[in-house]
Amino acid sequence: MTDPDGRAVTGANVVLANAESRTDRTMTTGNQGEYQFLLVPPGSYTLTVNAAGFRGYEQRNLVLLVNTPATANVQLKVGAVTEILTVTSEAPAINLVDASLGNSFNETQVQDIPLEGRNVPDLLSLQAGVSYTGNRIGEKDQDTRNGAVNGARSDQSNVTLDNVDVNDQSNGYVFTSVLPVTQDSVQEFRVTTTNYGADQGQGSGAQVALVTKSGTNVFHGITSANDYLVKQSELNIGLPNKPLQRSMRADNYFRDF
Repeated sequence: MTDPDGRAVTGANVVLANAESRTDRTMTTGNQGEYQFLLVPPGSYTLTVNAAGFRGYEQRNLVLLVNTPATANVQLKVGAVTEILTVTSEAPAINLVDASLGNSFNETQVQDIPLEGRNVPDLLSLQAGVSYTGNRIGEKDQDTRNGAVNGARSDQSNVTLDNVDVNDQSNGYVFTSVLPVTQDSVQEFRVTTTNYGADQGQGSGAQVALVTKSGTNVFHGITSANDYLVKQSELNIGLPNKPLQRSMRADNYFRDF
């Protein structure tokens, strides 16, 4: 936080607010004009700054991504506190904190990109440096979804869900987690393929961080249904229909709120 001459502004009040959840965090700049918000959930935020002798500052649509440090340097203008300088459009926040390389996938991408088996970690295969190799755990059992990241062993990738380890310790597949993660439950996730920080140094492969959706002030949900018998008839066109040997429940319903 600086003034028009580039000198640090101490004691400025900084507020980071999330429009969807109506939550905010507040802090005061230090002796060098620095401020830092830790463990901020991904989403769109508004940054507001107020300091005595300067105009108010407001930056809207500040998009924060999962596991991606963002820097917002603010230069305050001299004026009355009641005057507000509003910034509504800026270049995307650039990671100036570390040299990690990777990609973040937002909610729309997670839902719209075709996925085999609706397995979200499969999106890791779209990154540079990732290759399918197949992980043979038996002569007749080969998982073709498995692969390597930058030449590392398939069991060297690390998958977390809301900062909790969900690696498949039994098979060590690089594109799967021990818990099923559905597309509808993921808000965003980031894949870091190289140069990750010490907090992610649990393996030489990729670091996959998934974040589940959190609540907002607007009630919302997802519902879907699957008619097993109709699906079977569509897939078996041209083949003789065999009568069921026993009664079964045909419809499956899924809800996510």
